[in-house]
Amino acid sequence: MSVQKKIHAQVTENPVVLYMKGTPAMPMCGFSAMVVEILKHMDVDDYLAINVLDDDEIRQGIKEYAQWPTIPQLYIDGEFIGGCDIVREMYESGELPELLKK
Repeated sequence: MSVQKKIHAQVTENPVVLYMKGTPAMPMCGFSAMVVEILKHMDVDDYLAINVLDDDEIRQGIKEYAQWPTIPQLYIDGEFIGGCDIVREMYESGELPELLKK
C-alpha cells in the first residue's frame, strides 16, 4: 500500500486523527503539545494519534497529502482542519467544538 493510500485510510476510517511529533502522553514539540491540550480540554480522548517521528514516509507523505508543510495536522471526519495555529483559533472561536459535536 502506498503511503498516500495508507494516510487516506487513516483519516477516513477514524473520526479524529492527529499527526504529531511524539505521542499524546509525551509530545516532542510545543505545537503538538498545544493541540493535544486543546483536545484534552474538550474531553476528546478517543482519537488516532500518529507519531510522525516513528515513520519518515508518513512524516513526508502527510505534508504532501494535505499540501500543508508543517506538523501537527488535525483531521476530523476525513477533512483536514489545520495545524496548531488554526486549531487554536478554531477552538477559541468555538468553531472546533462545533465540528467535534457532529
